[in-house]
Amino acid sequence: MSKNSRMTTKTLAYCALLAALGVVMARLFGLMPNEFSRFSIEAVPTVIAGILFGPVAGGLVGFTADLVGCLFSGYGYNPLFCIPPILYGVCGGLFRPMLVKKVTFLRVLLTLLPAVVFGSILWQSFALTYVYANDGAFWHNLMLRLGTRSIQFAITIVVDAVIIRLLFKSKIFRHMGVWHN
Repeated sequence: MSKNSRMTTKTLAYCALLAALGVVMARLFGLMPNEFSRFSIEAVPTVIAGILFGPVAGGLVGFTADLVGCLFSGYGYNPLFCIPPILYGVCGGLFRPMLVKKVTFLRVLLTLLPAVVFGSILWQSFALTYVYANDGAFWHNLMLRLGTRSIQFAITIVVDAVIIRLLFKSKIFRHMGVWHN
């Protein structure tokens, strides 16, 4: 983003590309072993948008990818579920100063951690239970989702961090002119 905090055409184009990539990754590279879990690397483009272009751009990429992805899936759109994707982009932007010094696996993991814990595990588990627990066993369903989603995201956060770290290590963003380290 430029010094006056306006989104440039180049930034907007990259963000659109990253949002589209997030949709593709969520729909084509996802694994859903049961009704409670879905393994996906869809957060990677959103976090990268936040790291490269700031928290606002990252949050918008997360929201856009989620909205467009829901329109292409059979699930429909529910605004309760858009908080985690937005958090991934915002956290990427907020932790950017730490990553400017050096992009390490641990720093990327710390960048992902708040979005995973507060968004994907806690908020999303509650929202999924609120929307889909029609049998009256809210607390039982919530605990089941918290348990399965904690395991799911313990795996996913490591995979996401490795991918992001490898992308920065490859210096692709520097060659594109969007990262200067």
